[in-house]
Amino acid sequence: MYFLGIDLGTSSVKILAINDNNEILGDTTKEYPVYFPQDKWAQQDPIDWWEQTVLAIKELIHNLSIPRNEVGAIGFSGQMHGLVALDGDNKVLTPAILWCDQRTKKECDEITDFFSQDKLSQLTGNKALTGFTAPKILWVKKNMPEVFAKIKHILLPKDYIRLMLTGDYATDMSDASGMLMLDVKNRQWAKEMLDFLEIKEEQLPKLYESYEVTGVVTESVKAELGLEGEILVVGGAGDQAAGAIGTGTVEEGIVSVTLGTSGVVFASHEAYAVDERNRLHSFCHANGKYHSMGVMLSAANCLKWWADLVQPNVDLETLLEEAAATEIGSKSLIFLPYLMGERTPYSDPDAKGSFVGMTATTTRGHMTRALLEGVAFGLYDSLKILEMLEVPIKQVRVIGGGAKSSLWKQILADVFSSEIQEINTNQGGALGAAILAAVGAQRYVTVEEGCQAMIKVVNKISPINKNVEKYKDIHTLYVELYGHLKEWFKKSSRI
Repeated sequence: MYFLGIDLGTSSVKILAINDNNEILGDTTKEYPVYFPQDKWAQQDPIDWWEQTVLAIKELIHNLSIPRNEVGAIGFSGQMHGLVALDGDNKVLTPAILWCDQRTKKECDEITDFFSQDKLSQLTGNKALTGFTAPKILWVKKNMPEVFAKIKHILLPKDYIRLMLTGDYATDMSDASGMLMLDVKNRQWAKEMLDFLEIKEEQLPKLYESYEVTGVVTESVKAELGLEGEILVVGGAGDQAAGAIGTGTVEEGIVSVTLGTSGVVFASHEAYAVDERNRLHSFCHANGKYHSMGVMLSAANCLKWWADLVQPNVDLETLLEEAAATEIGSKSLIFLPYLMGERTPYSDPDAKGSFVGMTATTTRGHMTRALLEGVAFGLYDSLKILEMLEVPIKQVRVIGGGAKSSLWKQILADVFSSEIQEINTNQGGALGAAILAAVGAQRYVTVEEGCQAMIKVVNKISPINKNVEKYKDIHTLYVELYGHLKEWFKKSSRI
């Protein structure tokens, strides 16, 4: 039997297959565009997601020669927070507003003023952030009332794919946690928030745990995909919870760090816990428990920006070699990785990326290394909050596109003053989604059992003591910079 994981990301969809012998068989990726029609806006067409998902599944089935009747279940990993608004005929009413869209600062302030921060934290476990779904709904209500009046169904991005596969309106607890509409502690919709938004519960998808079966693939879709037999579809998870499953981060003491487009520090909890200042997200985990998560909006995306837009005539390997040849600390050059605003530890859509401390001797190598170090410092901010909350940190596992860089992993080990573990796969969310599918099909009894079967630690990177001490001093300067520039960021955003 085969199990598929659909990882619906921001720039592409990846489909991964595993079998009941605990083997990763292969994957296929298809890309689609992101549209930026105005400053701080980020949108996509859900139809693009579906069309590329169909193509990717068909290609994977063909490439792996998977028998037509041997796909047992499908799971999801999905970009979180996006708003997909449908009418009664499942027609998309407006382009999907994405997680990285920053247009809703006024709506966030309106929500916070109405409830108060303390009440909002009690209600949803989180504070109102521009990336979350509830402020997007409020923005549509205020700015597109004719669209708001037609909304019959509200879905998250991956759940649009589920709808197209099965005809079911469903979501999972982990993804719903990022909407600012879920009572995370009690794993149910937060009625007071729905009332404030003037949204009815029947407009929202039914809630499931990530490993529970939500439906089956329809006959027409199976025919389109060239498949036969009953194919179960499980709840799946938001991309970070699914990625945590894909690293085995399902028990206390294991922390996963994602160096993807965004950067994430993720810790699993047995019980519900909230940072009183809401610097971390408090969400439901995909294993039926809870997790805390710090998110920086630009991580590996910073390196992509530097390589693709600023240094387009220099290959990435050369940039990283130059950075590796440069002394740690980059001659006190510091990079603030706020290319798309920031979320943790500062909820500030006005924050901007900055190089501070350049001199006449600053080289491209210094700037590249400062960028890698700045992202590491941003991730360390979240790790420090976990430490302050007395979250046990016994193992740190790193995944994501940035994890391909040995230099970046060593910088993380030095900044974190912690051993970094490499696991036998860098598939992250796609693998987590496939494991959840296998649990739903009863190949594994629990999510934890699936992780133990599929995921192994294969290498460890130790911190270099002399680097640890120097990075402590540089991180102090890094933290001070935001305080000095915060008001300037606000003023510059008004120009």
